[in-house]
Parts: sequence; C-alpha cells; structure tokens
Amino acid sequence: MTFQDRKLAFSIYLYLGALFITSLVVSNLIFQKFFQWQPLGNITILGAPLFELSVGILPYPLTFLITDLISEIYGKKKANQIVTAGIFASVFSMGILWIANKTQAMPASPVNNTTFANVFALSPIAVLASMLAYLFAQYIDISIYHFWKRVTKGKHLWLRNNFSTFSSQFIDTFTVVSLLCIFKVLPWNLFYGLVVSGFLFKVMIAMLDTPLLYAVVFILRKKFGLKPGEEIVL
Repeated sequence: MTFQDRKLAFSIYLYLGALFITSLVVSNLIFQKFFQWQPLGNITILGAPLFELSVGILPYPLTFLITDLISEIYGKKKANQIVTAGIFASVFSMGILWIANKTQAMPASPVNNTTFANVFALSPIAVLASMLAYLFAQYIDISIYHFWKRVTKGKHLWLRNNFSTFSSQFIDTFTVVSLLCIFKVLPWNLFYGLVVSGFLFKVMIAMLDTPLLYAVVFILRKKFGLKPGEEIVL
C-alpha cells in the first residue's frame, strides 16, 4: 500500500469514527422523548403496544453498522478503539450538560432554566443505564463479529454482520430497559413493549443496512486492493 493510500485509509477511519461518536452522543441527548411507530397499525405483544420507541434509537443502529465496517476493514483493535473513544465522548458531553444546567439563565435568554432542565437535565440513572448497555453491546458485537469472521475465513459478510448485530442489539435493549425499570425511571408496564419494540426495530435496520455494508466494503477492498478477510493495518 502506498503512502497516499495509507493516508486516505486513515482519513476514512477518522470520518467513520466521527460519525460513530456523533451518532452515539446524539442518541444519549435525545433518548428521553418517546414515540409510537405504527407501520402496520396497532399491534400488541404480551399485552404491550409494539413499536413504542425512544427517538434515541434512530441514530443508534448506525453505530453498529460503523463498528462492523471498521471491524471488516481495519480490524478488531481499531473497532474497540472507536468504542472506547465513544465512551469518553459521551461522559464528557454529559459533564458539559451538567455544568450548563447548573448555570442560571439571564432574563433575556431565549431558553429559561426550566425549559433547559426539562430537556437536558438527564437522569444520572438513565445515563448510567445507557452507558452500561452501550458498553456491553458494542464490545460483544465486535467479539461476535470477529468470531464469525474467523469461522467463515472472511466469507459470508452478511452472516457475521447480522448475527453479531442481532445478539448485541438484544443485549443492549434488554439491559437499558431493565435498568431504567429497576431504578424506576420507567414503569414496569412498559418493559415488554420497549424491549420487543426496540429489538425488532434494530433487527429491521440491521437487515436493511446489510446491502450498504456490502457496497462500502466492496468499494474499500477494491480501492486498497484487499483480499476477502484482509485488513488494513494503520
């Protein structure tokens, strides 16, 4: 690989990392708003409405697509580095919000203290639940992805992409909803609906993003002359 190719590969890695961290931080900022998505009308499972979702779920699946892409092209170590950077960025952003919430709005401020607190004064338990779920899910996703990559000897990209994402997304959804209910941030009557809805929504997104993963991996392999299973060492 030439110096210019290596430079380009590093730039792509940085941009992927920026998209990952932005998606993660934004999902943590907006997750307190919930909506009900009804593509097939009113459906219930175990008495709980289907597709009651936090808006934080909208950018979140992108983080798993990016870690799978980084895992495929750059390897397990680089994918784990992005996950760790995401944890740091999330904690740092929560710290900034905490400080901002402690300041007093001046009378002429377009956003007063109450409005700001209602939107951005995140529950410490909710943030902790989100961080723990994220931590477990992302590291598990990367580990399972590379397990299937070894087993299939770099073939069957769809298998490792979907198997790793399905497993990690269930762990993520179950963990965060359980902790939010245990610490009474959410009522238990929403538990089944949120777990099932969140998991099914993420599964659908994972299946939809598989062609996109194939396309990007094909382009990058062709650009950098990579064989199936081969990774770029930065």
